[in-house]
Amino acid sequence: MKLSAGKQTLLILICISLVACASDANYAPVTDITTIESIPKTGTHQALQRETLYEVAWRYGLDYRELAARNQIKSPYAVETGRTVYLRGKKIQKTYSEIKSEPNFVVHAWIWPAKGKIINTYSAIHQGINIAGNEGEVIVAAAPGKVVYCGRGLRGYGNLIIIKHNSLYLSAYAHNKVVYVKEGNWVKQGQKIAEMGETGADRTMLHFEIRRAGLPINPIPLLESVYN
Repeated sequence: MKLSAGKQTLLILICISLVACASDANYAPVTDITTIESIPKTGTHQALQRETLYEVAWRYGLDYRELAARNQIKSPYAVETGRTVYLRGKKIQKTYSEIKSEPNFVVHAWIWPAKGKIINTYSAIHQGINIAGNEGEVIVAAAPGKVVYCGRGLRGYGNLIIIKHNSLYLSAYAHNKVVYVKEGNWVKQGQKIAEMGETGADRTMLHFEIRRAGLPINPIPLLESVYN
């Protein structure tokens, strides 16, 4: 049956509305899409000024231990500006057992890094959780460890802190307004490390990630079931 011009227009508007609703339901804002960058075709990365191996590994979703072994870089994993870091392809010359002088805390239980409503859960395109809150609210370390990164050099994270807890686990705290720690600091579980902000985001929130051997994992099963 042929539809009138008016009915055809109405049908088109309904379809557009349905598509928009589906997009809102299934897709996160641009700031929530995974910030892991693709490894360049060369398989290498040219180190930026004051860049560390932790930062390079986080950028590409790699295990810092593999990068350290592959590139023969020792603790504290500083990288000379302009150095070619092999992300893949180069034969590993060292073993993990040779990587020393780094923290190896046993994390018996993780705690929530901030109080607030979870506005984005973990997914394939959003590799962490977002916790909403008010500007200036407290952010704490989810587990004890060593601060291995503080800065704004990683795309999409704004003002970012990365804490290394042991040889496998690192956690990240993004979009901070104020930071109370610096690289090299040792922090206790529950210690205040930052204040919530919206740097690199479209609203005030904490973006929180946990990575195991360089790969993002869902942090919620590791966190305590009750907020602090």
